Amino acid sequence: MDIQLETPNQPDVVALIDQLDAYQLSLYPPESVYALDMQALLQPNVLFAVARNAQGAAVGCGAMLLTPQYGEVKRMFVHPDARGQGVAQRLLGLLETQAQARGCRQFMLETGPAQAAAIGLYQRLGYRVRGPYGDYGADPLSVFMEKAA
Repeated sequence: MDIQLETPNQPDVVALIDQLDAYQLSLYPPESVYALDMQALLQPNVLFAVARNAQGAAVGCGAMLLTPQYGEVKRMFVHPDARGQGVAQRLLGLLETQAQARGCRQFMLETGPAQAAAIGLYQRLGYRVRGPYGDYGADPLSVFMEKAA
């Protein structure tokens, strides 16, 4: 598995993001899905990582939105066929390392309560549940987490 920072606007990566959107909208109403669109993902303050299998196909992705106060994990997704191989952990590790190299000392994320596997992964990697941050309001369909870098 090869994991690198890449641009998100590649056809196979766009297809992966489309799968992520469909998955999230199958779990939550649109007003509870806080996804970055492609324009936002292309901004210079966003790190975007892609996991590719041995054939070079995109099988996972994740982003880190860098703000002056923290890095926010966004757009984490691993194709179902590639799950259980440590892809999400490696994606997140690369994003955290790259964010730290740019001076980030705090990580935040928002996920949903229906994503128990994701919450479990984040907890195993040191993230702890917290209240809303930034522009987020309280939402029963949101789980907010943080981790010190």
